[in-house]
Amino acid sequence: MADETLIQQAWDCLREVLDPELGVNVVDLGLVEFIQETAQGLLVRMTLTSAACPMADMLLDDVEDRLNALLTPPRETMLELSFNPPWTPERMSAAGREQLGWQAGPP
Repeated sequence: MADETLIQQAWDCLREVLDPELGVNVVDLGLVEFIQETAQGLLVRMTLTSAACPMADMLLDDVEDRLNALLTPPRETMLELSFNPPWTPERMSAAGREQLGWQAGPP
């Protein structure tokens, strides 16, 4: 059975990872699709706002570093990057839209 505390800690941790261009965390942007605990550590599927994101390496490294800090070696974070379906602003939370000054949806 998955450790719900670890999963919740992972979600909370990722709320501290900001997209460097938008200044909104990756959870509220809707970039994190799921977090699952496995025998090897944490499996995280996420996307980016664009496949050509110039800050992708920095952002993904930050996600991985922060999540690995929650785990005891040799367990580690495995990131799965997916662009299907592609990210759209509709994936953002209400808090994310509010941070960007969007009311009901993107302009």
